[in-house]
Amino acid sequence: MKLIKRFSLALFFAFPIVALGQVENIDQAVMAKIRKEGLVNSKVMDIAFQITDASGPRVTNSPGFMRAANYARNQFTQWGLVNARLDPWGEFGKGWELEKSYVAMSSPWYRSLIAYPKTWTSGTNGLQKGEVILISAKDSVELEAYRNKLKGNILIFDDLMIYDHSNRPAILRRSDEDLKKLGEVAESEDTAALRRRAERNKTQNVVPRGVLNALKRMAVKEGAIAILSSSPDNHSGTVFVLQGGPYKITDPDNFLDIAIGLEDYNTIIRLLRNKIRVKMDVDVKTTFQTNDTQGYNVIAEIPGIDKDLKEEVVMLGAHLDSWPAATGATDNAAGVCVMMEAIRILKAIGVQPRRTIRIALWSGEEQGLLGSRGYVKKTFGDAETMKLLPAHDKLSAYYNLDYGTGKVLGIHLQGNEAARNIFQQWFAPFNDLRAKTVTIQNTGSTDHISFNTIGLPGFQFIQDRLVTQHSNMDSYDHLMPDDLKQSATIVAAFVYNTAMRDQKIPRKELPKALSVDPVTGFKR
Repeated sequence: MKLIKRFSLALFFAFPIVALGQVENIDQAVMAKIRKEGLVNSKVMDIAFQITDASGPRVTNSPGFMRAANYARNQFTQWGLVNARLDPWGEFGKGWELEKSYVAMSSPWYRSLIAYPKTWTSGTNGLQKGEVILISAKDSVELEAYRNKLKGNILIFDDLMIYDHSNRPAILRRSDEDLKKLGEVAESEDTAALRRRAERNKTQNVVPRGVLNALKRMAVKEGAIAILSSSPDNHSGTVFVLQGGPYKITDPDNFLDIAIGLEDYNTIIRLLRNKIRVKMDVDVKTTFQTNDTQGYNVIAEIPGIDKDLKEEVVMLGAHLDSWPAATGATDNAAGVCVMMEAIRILKAIGVQPRRTIRIALWSGEEQGLLGSRGYVKKTFGDAETMKLLPAHDKLSAYYNLDYGTGKVLGIHLQGNEAARNIFQQWFAPFNDLRAKTVTIQNTGSTDHISFNTIGLPGFQFIQDRLVTQHSNMDSYDHLMPDDLKQSATIVAAFVYNTAMRDQKIPRKELPKALSVDPVTGFKR
């Protein structure tokens, strides 16, 4: 009896969604053309090559970023898009580029280290040879013991890392059961993610940040060479590399901070603890770009043709910037090449959209969604004051991709329940590609949040989380061609359907004030 009742309820909730809701007018002939162009005639890996190998690392305002941005702008023009441009969004700061890096332990025996200077740190002004000093200070009082002892030396905190021997798989695919549970979630907040973030925060920054910054200031004043840093995630040849300090034009140069692998970091600490002297050779050259400190996004459009709807806009986007240890393939050249390929697909099959389709490739995402936030503020309105501009009423939806090279498996509604029925129908032609999960759950930390915070419908697709983000392993070879083809096909279909729909995508109630963190997307 219990089983029968449960089955009956399941039927009740499964079928009336479409039966009682609006039936979407899906042009199946166009869906077939999109599918063929995206899965058979794909150019997504050609685009990925240009963004990664040909452009290099893409720190915002760096030469690599500008190479990729100009490639994208020119490619959009070649495909027939209009208004392709580098669009300034506001003041960013210094560009930065690594020109040379050689880091080796020379004594008690020689070892060339897997080492990467952190972004926005200065160089060494040629080859420097120095001894490594073990810093055991946990507060500013203990730090005084090292004053006047740093000149010409390399610094390392006495913070032995614990190596995790668990065999975690490099690739984690979402199971059908995982997706089923995600689709059944009833609350928009991802409480599990909040718990994970809280746990991470407990374990991060074992060395107090204040002590680290004080040591760096002392090191600059006394003429030390560099400081070595690592984390429990830096192992098995993978090193994660972020920034070594601020980047605004008024900020002073940051002391050279070099990220190395856990194994090398621990080796040096063990040697020093056992009173064995460690010497190193360090030769790092970095350059700063300060001529133009504006931040730029790449924008282009396919104009709408409907006299009543062409002023309305459908947007798709991904962030173009990356960190410097590799070429930012899964974070986020994957998203960029998928969105560019989606636009190429639509142009290749000759669509004539009713609404204007606009693609945006963002800068400054890694520093806090700066490019998308700046664009939203100048185009749609200020999320802090909720003073809206006329274009706010013209946006139908924004679609984002930033979770790596994995397939699109569904979409996060960001609490916008009114869009569920629409998206379920749009996924139907691609259910055989595993794209079908629609969840009320929020997801954060990327550019759709800039739209959500001002009450615009911004969505991030659910993906298999196959990423090597922020590390020296984030290169072209970690991209998965079939997954990217599938993703571009589905994104193209969503963008087309949004552009052709009689009505805009439904919206949630306007927020009264900025109620979510603009970076994480979670309520404060």
